[in-house]
Amino acid sequence: MKTADFLTLFLATILLSAAASGQGIAKPKLKSDDVPRRTQMGEGPGRYVAPVPANERLPTLWLIGDSTVRNGSKGDNGPDGQWGWGGPITAYFDLDKINVVNRAMGGTSSRNFYTGQWWKNTRPLIKKGDFVMMQFGANDNGGAKGKGALRGVGDNTEMNGEEVVHSFGWYLRQYVEEIRSAGATPIICSLTPRKAWTEDGKFRRGGGHAEWAEQVAEATDTLFVPLNEIIGARYEELGERKVDKLYVPSPKEKLHPGWDGAVVNAECVIAGLKALENDPFKWFYSKRAAAIDPWEE
Repeated sequence: MKTADFLTLFLATILLSAAASGQGIAKPKLKSDDVPRRTQMGEGPGRYVAPVPANERLPTLWLIGDSTVRNGSKGDNGPDGQWGWGGPITAYFDLDKINVVNRAMGGTSSRNFYTGQWWKNTRPLIKKGDFVMMQFGANDNGGAKGKGALRGVGDNTEMNGEEVVHSFGWYLRQYVEEIRSAGATPIICSLTPRKAWTEDGKFRRGGGHAEWAEQVAEATDTLFVPLNEIIGARYEELGERKVDKLYVPSPKEKLHPGWDGAVVNAECVIAGLKALENDPFKWFYSKRAAAIDPWEE
């Protein structure tokens, strides 16, 4: 290859790389096979075995939430190929420096994740120096007679048989308190938005559980990632046609993305973490994360 041709190719590569970085897209394209199975599922018999830290000597980032964080027994949900962002996000951390353990479970709410086996089995494993990132809200409707929490952030309660049901904010505060009592750092994310567009081409977001999550974070001085807003803004950049393809099956699905959508959402989480005033993960990111710019409103 001639020197001039080599320089031309070299410059073109730099420009393409810069363009990709400016869009907040890490290259080369991430594949589902790049997700270490141990971060999503443990070893043992049965359809699902809860994952555990690969190296007990390292700090662990625990992920808790619903199917938009972890979908299906291996992170992907069968024939539809739906994924939560807790799968691809592992590629943005250096797993030689920090464990990533995705304990989220499809169908859960802030309430039944807390009162059921999921939190009870996770809480004793959290140690000093760990991080726990939570995202709930998608299944937190329905009131006391359903499986979700009561609306709002107050201390009001209702009875469901013998169970005392609390508000969405109350359950988030319990997670925060118990995480801190273990010497770990809690992080609250607002829920991923459901697919909906306004007549003037804006992606609908905010309201309800997104606002309540932020209110709890402010009241408890907890690190907060406005994921609902970050994803909404990113989807507006992509446009309706491209966003439709991120949800599967397309176009009827409104909540769950496929692999490509989960990657976009994971990069939005990383952008939100990088925007924190004192980002606790700045020493733990992988080289892939370098392409993701901090979120700017």
